[in-house]
Amino acid sequence: MNPHFYVYLLKCADGSYYTGHTNDLEARVAAHQQGSIPGYTQTRRPVRLLFAEVLPSRTDALERERQIKGWSRRKKEALIRGDWESLQRLAANRQLASHVPAQPPDAPEQVDSE
Repeated sequence: MNPHFYVYLLKCADGSYYTGHTNDLEARVAAHQQGSIPGYTQTRRPVRLLFAEVLPSRTDALERERQIKGWSRRKKEALIRGDWESLQRLAANRQLASHVPAQPPDAPEQVDSE
């Protein structure tokens, strides 16, 4: 038997998103819906499953969960829509932003005075 795992995105009653992983998607979503999983979704019910992705191992699912949790809301929404073009553009924009220097190259150097 080849077990598989899922990473999933829920939309909570307050409009926020929750990302998790599991090996039994149906049971996990039902548990979130019933409020039997302590934590974030328990007080934000009802929840609605918006996205699920099958992965080959728990490690892969956990890594993907962590990746998605680090994404902006706009990037998560592109994933949910299956909008790969927007997803790539948002990823590229983030990479460009991370390479922008904190201070313009011609700005005077700041010196700490003690």
